[in-house]
Amino acid sequence: MAINLEKNSTISLTKSATVELKKLTLGLGWSPVKSTGFLSAIFGDGDIDLDASCVLLDDTGEVLDVVSYQKLKSKCKSVLHQGDNRTGEGDGDDEQIKINLEKLPNNVTYMALTVNSFRGQPFSKVENAYCRVMDQTQTEVCRFTLSEQGKHTGIYIALLSRQGGEWHFSAKGVPVQGTHVNDMLPTICGSL
Repeated sequence: MAINLEKNSTISLTKSATVELKKLTLGLGWSPVKSTGFLSAIFGDGDIDLDASCVLLDDTGEVLDVVSYQKLKSKCKSVLHQGDNRTGEGDGDDEQIKINLEKLPNNVTYMALTVNSFRGQPFSKVENAYCRVMDQTQTEVCRFTLSEQGKHTGIYIALLSRQGGEWHFSAKGVPVQGTHVNDMLPTICGSL
């Protein structure tokens, strides 16, 4: 059974998984807030285009690579973004990032997961947002519900860290202003 995480909690993915971890899938899902009223019915709020990204860092916090909707594959080919969902409509994960831990270079110590509102719509327009981690059998290991609503346009979701041969998942949930992952790099690097 998957572990439900709260903000600022950390688990060992290696110990929590039911199989030896070789690959991970990071799934992100959300829904646009349903608008009510006459004007909303006519004009609407528009689709909510959230973009998931993964920042690869070394043990000093230096950014090694960024995987996003603009660059779907890491230089080492071990981190793959599965494509951009521009609406948040539909069931299940809206965006996924797959990580091959066996092919990940040894100098990658951290991987930060972020989400940004491409059109600058605030997270007050988003509901039911979550991040989940699955192993190579697509069994859910843990889930983190993103309850941060407000005027911010990005969330530093989580940090994956390599510690003594194990992978740990730290639920961050830090609201950030920015419509692109690059806007979040100071927050990410400052948290290491």
